[in-house]
Amino acid sequence: MIPEMQDRQDHFAYCVQLVGGITAFSRRLRIDERAIRRFINGERPISDGLLQDTAEALRELSAEASAAAETISATLTTEPRDP
Repeated sequence: MIPEMQDRQDHFAYCVQLVGGITAFSRRLRIDERAIRRFINGERPISDGLLQDTAEALRELSAEASAAAETISATLTTEPRDP
């Protein structure tokens, strides 16, 4: 059971970083930064509800990023260059 809990903590910490770190995650989900640190450190259990909220925040962030990328692409006057 402990490896599953550690996997959940590690994945949650990864998701927090994808959102932009603890402060950005705290603002987006309206959760106290100290509570987020406690979840990551294993001091508090990460509920399924918190993970669902995290997934929704990631979906919203993805949509926002896609819209921003489309706006950038629409304003470019040259052909995209190869990476």
